[in-house]
Order: sequence, then C-alpha cells, then structure tokens
Amino acid sequence: MAAFDVDEMLTRFRERAAAVKKRPLPPVAGQERQAFLSQANIDFQDFAIIGDAVGAMEDGVLVLRVDLRPPDQR
Repeated sequence: MAAFDVDEMLTRFRERAAAVKKRPLPPVAGQERQAFLSQANIDFQDFAIIGDAVGAMEDGVLVLRVDLRPPDQR
C-alpha cells in the first residue's frame, strides 16, 4: 500500500470545492431549485474548509488544523 499523502488529499478537496462552484444548475424550479442551491453551498463550504486545512500525520493519526478566525485575527 502506498503511503498516505496529506497534501494530495487536501488538493482533492480544493478541487472538489472548485467543482461545486462550476456545477450546472439542473432544470428544476421552486423548492427543488432552492434545495439544490442550499446543498451546493454546504458542499462548497465543507470541501473548502478541508481544502484550506494544514494537514499532517502524527503517530499514524491524520491531523487537520483549520483556522476559522477572521483574517485580521490570525
């Protein structure tokens, strides 16, 4: 089994976040459209948070550090 590459995983999450933003809107209207848009926003947020993490393997444990403070407070 190949060694786990944290940076490759984080790159995949950044790519997923970008892909969510490029998702075409399906031909839906009303509540279905709003549900699709809401889910896309949640998907983007989740993928972007992980993609922005600083990751490391520590004693066999994947550690992700995510600074959620506003930029002016970092």
